[in-house]
Amino acid sequence: MTGETGEVSARAPWGGARGRVLAALAVVLAGVMAFHRGVPNAVGRVGSLLESFLPWVGLLIVVLLIGALVRRSAVALVAVLLPVGVWVHLFGGLLLPAAESGGRELVVVQHNVSDENRDPAATARALIAAGADLVALEELVVPQLAVYEKALAADYPHHVVRGTVGLWSKYPLSGERLVDIKPPGIAEGWSRGVRAVVDSPYGDIAAYVAHLPSVRVGAGGLASERRDESAELLGRAIAAENVDTVILLGDLNGAVEDRGLDPLTSRLNVAERGFAFSFPASLPLARIDQVMARSATVGHIRTLPATGSDHLPVAARVTLG
Repeated sequence: MTGETGEVSARAPWGGARGRVLAALAVVLAGVMAFHRGVPNAVGRVGSLLESFLPWVGLLIVVLLIGALVRRSAVALVAVLLPVGVWVHLFGGLLLPAAESGGRELVVVQHNVSDENRDPAATARALIAAGADLVALEELVVPQLAVYEKALAADYPHHVVRGTVGLWSKYPLSGERLVDIKPPGIAEGWSRGVRAVVDSPYGDIAAYVAHLPSVRVGAGGLASERRDESAELLGRAIAAENVDTVILLGDLNGAVEDRGLDPLTSRLNVAERGFAFSFPASLPLARIDQVMARSATVGHIRTLPATGSDHLPVAARVTLG
């Protein structure tokens, strides 16, 4: 295009080959998000790795949008709407405001307190300040356990500990027992599951506290086999639970989108509002501390201020049916 002076305009038209490349990338990205369960897990558990950080794929959408604007490509801009729509479908609901309280509600707190926590007393005070009805803790070790028991006793007169996990409650507990979620290959003495019945104002609730095995990300991908095996054992225990209403609190070492937690997410409701990325505390990238429920709704979930742990505590409102 030339002006009156005959000079060629420096401004490129809306479109071009590079715009088509951006458009193709946008379509691929939308497909990966929409059909993330189709990404194979056979090698390196790539599918689970993708699902662990799936919300952050939104950053790639922003990059594509900027690229489309820089290249002035109408085709690319329209194509970017595809991954935007998929992201909103998957995660947009988490951004909505929390619903008003319906009355039949418990506030619960979940926290991996860390076995290297140097100030368990301060951590306990922070958890008390949340005003929860139930508090679930993991990585309880001697001598820190005694500190938590003493600090929480006045506000939570009922508690149960099995192995390195425990539940503190404002309401009476009964039926306390160990839940065996130890996968094959882990040494005896490993104990990370407990169950108790909470005599709440709204009826009996079977509360489970669990700490699934850790996962590692390395050159070979995501090492999550033991976590997945433990999730299967926990899912079976919950499926066999006779009490109708169940609340699961725990460090599950996985996001709810991760297919490795299917034995749990297929049986339990997950949080409807809030991202609550809880790990690592210094730069939270994923919510691996979870609150799930059966015959109840997990409404808004949020993080609490950092404690002496490498996890952030999470608090959630659970509405009983």
